[in-house]
Amino acid sequence: MPNAFFKMTAFAGMALSLAACNPTLRNHGYIAAEDKPQAVEANSDTKASVLARLGNPSVKSTFDEDTWYYLSSVRQRLAYLRPLTESRTITAITFNEDGQVLKVAEYGLENGQYVNYVDRETPTRGRELSLLEQVFGTIGRLPAQQLGGNRDIPGGSGGPGGGR
Repeated sequence: MPNAFFKMTAFAGMALSLAACNPTLRNHGYIAAEDKPQAVEANSDTKASVLARLGNPSVKSTFDEDTWYYLSSVRQRLAYLRPLTESRTITAITFNEDGQVLKVAEYGLENGQYVNYVDRETPTRGRELSLLEQVFGTIGRLPAQQLGGNRDIPGGSGGPGGGR
């Protein structure tokens, strides 16, 4: 009897540990409910019809309001490993001045580019303060009347409901 219990416990433990290694898929960004962004047609749809069919875009263009982006991606995570992006779709919808769809472009994971971050820091003017200078540097700088009588010290608890 104890031998059968040990075997069942070991089997259940192995099954649970194998189940923990299953990959987890997560959808990020725009998830099309009915219409897909690729179904938008140039020269026939308008901003209003795209907004009604697809909803708000994930991102609008930084420099003009005439390009909308619908972003979606699927990422796979396996146990403790770094997540892997399985697919990415970026649909760019460009409008003309009248609000008509001018162009619909689709970009995938293969169109992506790696961006190398720069670790340099921009130097600031003046001298560098040590930790002790930063901590003790404000002692004696505030006038005494602000410390006792006035509760509206910037950064203090003088706001609505503060200090009660």
